Amino acid sequence: MSLLLIQGDITKLECDAIVNAANNSLLGGGGVDGAIHRAAGPKLLEECRALRGCDTGDAKLTAGYELKAKFVIHTVGPVWHGGAHGEEKLLRSCYSRSLKLAYDHNCESVAFPMISAGVYGYPFDQALEVAVSSISAFLNECDRDMTVYIVIFSRRDFRMDKNFFGSVRDFIDSRSAPKRFQGSFGFTRNAGAAPMASSAMLRCEAISDDACEDSSIEEFIRTRIDESFTQMLLRLIDEKGMSDVETYKRANIDRKLFSKIRSNMNYHPKKNTVLGFAIALRLDINETADLLMKAGYALSDSSRSDLVVEYFITNEIYDVNKVNQVLFAMDQEIIGQY
Repeated sequence: MSLLLIQGDITKLECDAIVNAANNSLLGGGGVDGAIHRAAGPKLLEECRALRGCDTGDAKLTAGYELKAKFVIHTVGPVWHGGAHGEEKLLRSCYSRSLKLAYDHNCESVAFPMISAGVYGYPFDQALEVAVSSISAFLNECDRDMTVYIVIFSRRDFRMDKNFFGSVRDFIDSRSAPKRFQGSFGFTRNAGAAPMASSAMLRCEAISDDACEDSSIEEFIRTRIDESFTQMLLRLIDEKGMSDVETYKRANIDRKLFSKIRSNMNYHPKKNTVLGFAIALRLDINETADLLMKAGYALSDSSRSDLVVEYFITNEIYDVNKVNQVLFAMDQEIIGQY
């Protein structure tokens, strides 16, 4: 189960349910509400009339009709009046009531727009915090797999805390400044200089042709090979005193993927999957580098996504959803996106 931020048109998603940011009448309106009604066709309006409206903070379910989704969950978000009139409680209720309906109808995937963050005036960054924390709380207690999407129509609409985002950006800028190349052995050379031969290259040159028989290669590998990524991951889970379920949920990793990893000692994960586990296990930067190395990866100052994750780890902020908000804002692949 995972929470994913994606950009797109919610009316075109193929999932079990999409959520409509409706008004109290449920009879259609502007924005995403009108778009969903247009895409679903006139039968949606007919069913909505029979529901006789919906209270703010509540949710009601209909069929999806001409949409690719099986169901539409209509929820009514609060109008922003400054934040002192119960807006947050009502907005959290929108998410919890919608997710309960999806769960009760055996939905494995559900997509939300940003409720109340449009014409209802709820500040986007605060609405995003409510959405992420509400959905995360539900998924942490959920006893079966469910993928939840927060769909952002345009990245230009995406907003998060300016001060926090600015601190991440400053960290990246400081690490991305031009620098001389530093080799793997700690020596520094100019970018145009010829590379120094590695110890592995020197060993290869010293091996005679006779020593390159298959049996010799197999023996060399057998005596040198270390624990695999899966073996290290499972060891760290035990050492941290965490359960499998707690680990993959905190890593924003799907249970099915975790099962594949656990059952295959030589499983080769995506880099972002490894980083998700590093965050879930609260590894420091050296432990993260070790886990990445087991999967054949390394952190790079040339990668904006790597620098984002490094910022969070070095500052001991082990919140994968917060990491993903920054990655999404920077147009990078988020953790949990397969």
